[in-house]
Amino acid sequence: MTQRVKQRYLAIQIESAEAFEEDEVKDAIWSAVLQLFGEYGASKAGLFLIEYDKKKGQAVLRCSLKALSMVHASLASITKKKEKPVVFHVLRISGTLRALAKKSRVVD
Repeated sequence: MTQRVKQRYLAIQIESAEAFEEDEVKDAIWSAVLQLFGEYGASKAGLFLIEYDKKKGQAVLRCSLKALSMVHASLASITKKKEKPVVFHVLRISGTLRALAKKSRVVD
């Protein structure tokens, strides 16, 4: 019998002078994880961008529970995108999208 992988959902605020496209956000997150933890670490993270609101600069990201601290550290390490300063803040972490939506205004 295979064991189910537990997931966590992260509500993220992206602060920057300019808005980024969804692909740019994905690339920034993946690059940070790869740079800090390599391909093996990235494969264990199970990263998936659930939702991204360009106007608000908010995103919802899914990762595995075991890689939560790794993903959190990777997000904190992102300081530049397109040679402009940028900061990724983790607003809230939850086990379900429903709970994340109740606790924050990121998920509609």
